[in-house]
Amino acid sequence: MRLGVLCSGGKDSLFACMMAMEREEVACLIALRPRNEESYMFHTPNVSLVPLQAEAAELPLVEMPTEGVEEEELEDLKAALVCARKKHRIEGVVTGAILSVYQAARVQRICNTLGLWCFNPLWYTDQESYLDSLIGNGFRVIISGVFSEPFDEKWLGRPLDRTSVVLLNQYRERYGITLTGEGGEYETFVLDAPFFKKSIEITEALSEYHNYRGFYRIIHARLVGK
Repeated sequence: MRLGVLCSGGKDSLFACMMAMEREEVACLIALRPRNEESYMFHTPNVSLVPLQAEAAELPLVEMPTEGVEEEELEDLKAALVCARKKHRIEGVVTGAILSVYQAARVQRICNTLGLWCFNPLWYTDQESYLDSLIGNGFRVIISGVFSEPFDEKWLGRPLDRTSVVLLNQYRERYGITLTGEGGEYETFVLDAPFFKKSIEITEALSEYHNYRGFYRIIHARLVGK
């Protein structure tokens, strides 16, 4: 089955992409670029760099802008899926949803109207095991945004590694965050994955932070050999 992967640039969508590759044929990545950083549906930090990830993975990319207005952005998602079906003959859609019923239900509904299979390989996965597998499989991931207590500015641009996971577990116990950031506590960006032919090197970035809310904005990045 030919699949299109909804890709935000973050860890969950690209890990889901790897899982899909193990079972089916990934025909393309699909990215929505919200102009609204408060989008309910779509990840926003550094989504403009998904084309670089697609190039690193040597996969075609279907990219669609969206205003990021609640519910209205679903029409843009539908348009992107129709485009992917026409250009790359996809038969199904892969998401990185773990716990978000809001996102998963809406993608499923659109897939149903288009006659596409919806595959959520991470749905209700054990979060600790998932992060262990993410790191163990050689994904290089950084924190691209933080949006809750107790995350401070030092988390911006920080690698998501085993040391970070220890701290995240402590935060989960004390503050009740979701370990994977599925509750919107933090966002990530993938610099390398097992199926990337090249990795991404950041050459310039800017951190913005205020009152437990911050972004790590990648200004310039390039592909380098592995």
